[in-house]
Amino acid sequence: MKKVRWGILSTASIAQQALIPAFERANNAVVTGIASSSGKAEEVAAQFNIAKTYSSYEAMLQDPEINAVYIPLPNHLHKKWTLEAAKHGKHILCEKPASLTAEETKEMVEFCTESNVKFMEAFMYQFHPQHERVREIIKSGEIGEVKFMRASFSFFLAQPEGNVRMDSEKGGGSLYDVGCYGIHSIRSILGTEPVEVQVHANVDSDYQVDISAFGHMKMENGVHAHFDCSFDMVFREEYEVIGTQGQIKVPRAFRPDNYGGEGLVIVQKEGVTREEKIVADIYREEVEHISQVILEDGEPAYTGENAIQNMRVIEACYQSIKTGNIIKLV
Repeated sequence: MKKVRWGILSTASIAQQALIPAFERANNAVVTGIASSSGKAEEVAAQFNIAKTYSSYEAMLQDPEINAVYIPLPNHLHKKWTLEAAKHGKHILCEKPASLTAEETKEMVEFCTESNVKFMEAFMYQFHPQHERVREIIKSGEIGEVKFMRASFSFFLAQPEGNVRMDSEKGGGSLYDVGCYGIHSIRSILGTEPVEVQVHANVDSDYQVDISAFGHMKMENGVHAHFDCSFDMVFREEYEVIGTQGQIKVPRAFRPDNYGGEGLVIVQKEGVTREEKIVADIYREEVEHISQVILEDGEPAYTGENAIQNMRVIEACYQSIKTGNIIKLV
C-alpha cells in the first residue's frame, strides 16, 4: 500500500507521546523526517527510528521526499508554518487551535486551497465512533427533543511556570487549549451553530491568561449549551445531551485513549440506564484519514470552513470575556 511520507515540525511532547506512535500504527503513513530548532531532532529520531533529521524547519520543507507535515508548534506559530509548508507544496495536519483568530485560519485555509495542498486541524477526538453513535441516538428520537448540552474539559496544571499554555504571547489560556474541544463538540453533536455566546473567565493576574472559562451558547435551533474549561480543576473530559425524554452522557469524550481507546456512551431514560462501549484508536484514525485524503486527492471530513467557524466562536468567547457582554455571531 502506498504511504504518505510525513515530516514532524518540532519535537513537541504531543508529537512524541501521541502522533509519532500513531503514524507507526497507521497503514498509509510513515514518518520520514523530524525537524527541530532546539537540536533535539537526532535524539527523537533515534528513539522512533526516523530516517531523516533537520536542524531547521525550512530544511525539512525544502526536502522533496516529504509529502506532508504535522505541526505541533505553539499556537501563535501555526499560521506562519502552515503558510510556509503550503508554499513548498506540503499537505498539513495542524494542531488545534488552528490559529489565534478566525481571520488567520481563513487565510491559512484559503492559501492551502490556492496552493493545492490539503489542510486539516487536528481535533483527533472527533474520529472516535462514539460521537457518531450519540448522533444516531439523538436522531432516533430515543431521548426526545434535545433541549440542552453541556461539555467540560479540565485538568490541574500543577507547574504553570515555563509552560507554553500560560504564555499570553504564544496563544496560552484554557479556552484555546481545552475549551476549543467543548465548543467543537457542541457544534458537532448538535449539528448547528451558536447565534450568541456569553463567557466569564478567571484570568491569572501574573500570566494574564484565562485559567478557567465558563460559557453559555444559544444555538441556531434554539437549543442552549454550556461549556467549561480549566487548568485549575480536576481532570474531566465529558459531555451530556439532555432531551425531553432522556439524556446521553459521554464521560470519555475527548481522551478515550486514556482508557485503551474505549469510549463510553451512557443513555438514561425512564429510570433505566444503558451503557454502550465502543473502542477505537483516535490518533491512528486521524492520521489514516488525512493520509487517505492526500493519497486520493479527496477532501477531509473535517473541513477548513468548519475550522474557521470554530475559531469564530472562540474569538467571540474571548470578546465576551473582555467586554462582559453577550456577543452575537449573526
